Amino acid sequence: MTLRDDAVLVLKGYAPGDEAGDQAELRQAYLDHLARHEDGMWKACGAGHVTASALVIDPERERVLLTLHRKLRMWLQMGGHCEERDTTLEAAALREATEESGITGLALLPGGPVRLDRHPIPAPCHWHLDVQYAAVAPPGAAERISEESLELRWFGYADVPGVADASVVRLLEAARSRL
Repeated sequence: MTLRDDAVLVLKGYAPGDEAGDQAELRQAYLDHLARHEDGMWKACGAGHVTASALVIDPERERVLLTLHRKLRMWLQMGGHCEERDTTLEAAALREATEESGITGLALLPGGPVRLDRHPIPAPCHWHLDVQYAAVAPPGAAERISEESLELRWFGYADVPGVADASVVRLLEAARSRL
């Protein structure tokens, strides 16, 4: 099975929950994109591409780890482009979260993606069709900054709306309801 095949299965099985309207539409848009574009998983696809991300959560201390993205200069969850070596979307999200946070032993919340978020980005990529997961940090986790970040910082749940955009806030809300 290819990563693209896995993405189609994950999206077909995605249960949007309470936000069924917006999320159901996005789910279908992602599936349509992959049906139209054989290269729809990869950065080279001019119409946009599927990405995988994970919000790193420390539920015991009611906080999340965000990265100040080097290019976008925004506080975001960990994530990014799928790579040829990724066999599943879950593996891509976990790889990205581990690489960008420096934390080993992250565990994705069961139940598949927490949310979908489509957002425009600068050319040549144009659109990210982000499949968003949540990852629980192990007790005593120590973060380590990567080259893709200007800064890493833990934020209390209540502090996230003051530093991050609405997409991160919605992701946090969805992740907390899954916990």
